Amino acid sequence: MASVVLLLGSASDKPVAAKAEQVLVQLGISYATHVASAHRTPRRVVELVEGSDASVFIAVAGLSAALPGVVAAHTRKPVIGIPCTSDSSPGNLDSLLSVVQMPPGVPVAAVGLGRGENAALLAARILALGDDAIAAALEDYHAELERKVIESS
Repeated sequence: MASVVLLLGSASDKPVAAKAEQVLVQLGISYATHVASAHRTPRRVVELVEGSDASVFIAVAGLSAALPGVVAAHTRKPVIGIPCTSDSSPGNLDSLLSVVQMPPGVPVAAVGLGRGENAALLAARILALGDDAIAAALEDYHAELERKVIESS
């Protein structure tokens, strides 16, 4: 069983997903990653979401970034959207605005542009509400962050 499912709008989103996967591995959280486009393979997106026993979804998408909203429309579980940067988007605001401008009743939590690690940490915090091992792993993670900051000063 995957606690987290990462859905990528295209293979070009893999570097962002890799950042999330790295944190999930570090925290001992099971996950599965799939490529499925809200625009080009919408039936696959619905099948993956409705057939999943995941507790949290992370959707990675750029440009119009419809994927997080489509995922949220087909589940009542938490959905985290990671907007991605694009060479074809001046200022890269289109994907960010697409993720944060969901219609009423379709909630998506958004993290910063390309912030896979923050999406994984948010998923971990959600999962930690009911899992002491994940809560302890988060404490260790943050203690390590603190140690690195102190050592660097």
